[in-house]
Amino acid sequence: MAAANGTRCGSQLPNLHRETIDLGRRSKSIALKPTPSSNKTIRFTLNSSPVLRQPKVTTPFKQPSSPQPTATSPPSTHRQERPSTAQPPRHSPSPASPPPKWNIFQKAAAMALDTVEQAFISSLESQHPLPKTSDPAVQISGNFAPVDEQPVKQNLPVWGRIPPWLDGVYVRNGANPLHEPVAGHHLFDGDGMVHAVRLQQGSASYACRFTETHRLVQERALGRPVFPKAIGELHGHSGIARLLLFYARGLVGLVNPNSGMGVANAGLVYFNGRLLAMSEDDLPYHVRVTPEGDLQTVGRYDFDGQLNSAMIAHPKLDPESLELFALSYDVIRKPHLKYFRFAPDGTKSPDIEIPVEGPTMMHDFAITEKFVVIPDQQVVFKLGEMLNGGSPVVYDKKKTSRFGVLPKNASDASAMRWVDVPDCFCFHLWNAWEEGPDHVVVIGSCMTPADSIFNESDENLKSVLSEIRLNLKTGKSTRRPIIDPEHHVNLEAGMVNRNRLGRKTRFAYLAIAEPWPKVSGFAKVDLFTGKLEKFIYGNGCYGGEPYFVSRDPSSEREDDGYVLTFKHNEKNGNSELLIVNAHDMMLEASVKLPSRVPYGFHGTFISSKDLEKQA
Repeated sequence: MAAANGTRCGSQLPNLHRETIDLGRRSKSIALKPTPSSNKTIRFTLNSSPVLRQPKVTTPFKQPSSPQPTATSPPSTHRQERPSTAQPPRHSPSPASPPPKWNIFQKAAAMALDTVEQAFISSLESQHPLPKTSDPAVQISGNFAPVDEQPVKQNLPVWGRIPPWLDGVYVRNGANPLHEPVAGHHLFDGDGMVHAVRLQQGSASYACRFTETHRLVQERALGRPVFPKAIGELHGHSGIARLLLFYARGLVGLVNPNSGMGVANAGLVYFNGRLLAMSEDDLPYHVRVTPEGDLQTVGRYDFDGQLNSAMIAHPKLDPESLELFALSYDVIRKPHLKYFRFAPDGTKSPDIEIPVEGPTMMHDFAITEKFVVIPDQQVVFKLGEMLNGGSPVVYDKKKTSRFGVLPKNASDASAMRWVDVPDCFCFHLWNAWEEGPDHVVVIGSCMTPADSIFNESDENLKSVLSEIRLNLKTGKSTRRPIIDPEHHVNLEAGMVNRNRLGRKTRFAYLAIAEPWPKVSGFAKVDLFTGKLEKFIYGNGCYGGEPYFVSRDPSSEREDDGYVLTFKHNEKNGNSELLIVNAHDMMLEASVKLPSRVPYGFHGTFISSKDLEKQA
């Protein structure tokens, strides 16, 4: 195995950074001071004042301060960087939303519901220590902590040389809570924020903005979080109580639950002239990139009235037909799972109900040239578990995982062929393709314990890059690790060359998720031989998902392009965009960013030509 090193890391450790964080093991709760009206100890998090009684605009959640980025000298073997022209960062708070205008009845109802929250729900939550998977002191500490919005900063310092053809904008999504949590909080619960680096003629600019979801706009006006957090809060009896409290507030008009409850913090896709920010709990949000490189939320996007249900955060864009394929799942109502597609002009197909026994965690799926591949795995939703005091996200060990293969242009699910894949949970699928008339090959990272992202476990998380072969004729499957088990490394978050999605590919670019949940580098994996080439960020430096940008879609060489990824130095607070040659895995250039970029989720690259065609 070969390894390349990232840029040099600094030496000073600021106070905001903690040691390596484990999201899946046992932890104790935080004991705080009692509230004025009670002698009970609150064990969930810092408690906000009951601002719903008389709403007013308050400042957003103040994250720990980090040192200002400083220049670092590149290794002597690299080219000299350009002189810095960037100005010191100035934090720009989110724009204020006008406080809601309530009548006397609504003010009285707000006071009563606040009393219920403080006296009953908070007391109920204090009886149970928070697990690490919903403890905000763990989930949003260090560089997982949120940042303020940043307006565009132009002419950023660049070390090396940005390839001249790399002309466009790299955008990456992530969770960035606007307000400090008042109860449990999971990393996935945070408000969506998009970070954008505009690359043009060798220069770079940076901006980051919240995606202005209906949820965020309402909570900004109220000055505190009031929408339920699907993973961090909805556990047991207190989770039921918070749901009832939210809908009671909606019933009297204190909040509007009917215009979307999603955070739009996970995926990004550019389709039919629109950049869409997505999380699987809502419709996508249309975000526009301005000519200056800034970001503006256009609004919740229903494809001109065609989409009336949530869409998962990983739709698939076919590189040849330019169709967009997607799934939607519903935890409460049937059908629990639907498949649909969009023509290149945005015209939606009818929904196809996919037969499943109950609501299943459906974060990702795959496409081939002819088929969609839909996993029905062992992580399921059982809302009844909340009545027993547990989590509604359950690892069902009695269920047999299976993959469904359906023709892309099917009009119903009658042609679906299910193939059992026992004891398999892939949170992400990297690619799939057909081999002969009867076989489909799926590449994914098989995770154990299957629910370790959502629920506490004493077992360390393990993510094995695997080749899964589905025999459509016999209904049987085989599964093998692609990398020699002696050289195992956790690989999560990444991609193949998108110009070959759904076709046989040799290389995958995947984040090295070690020490979990941080990312210490990324790997280029030969899916045929298992050969692994690593790019390591360096001591005290971590990053996120690698994104491959092809130099020429028609190039015969699959790895003809560059990998873009954010890197953060926990020792001196610097964040950078790295540009790595995908062929030889050597650093080509780095862009020094004016402010800290938290660890996040998924991104995409939009060429300047496509930006000119934005809707």
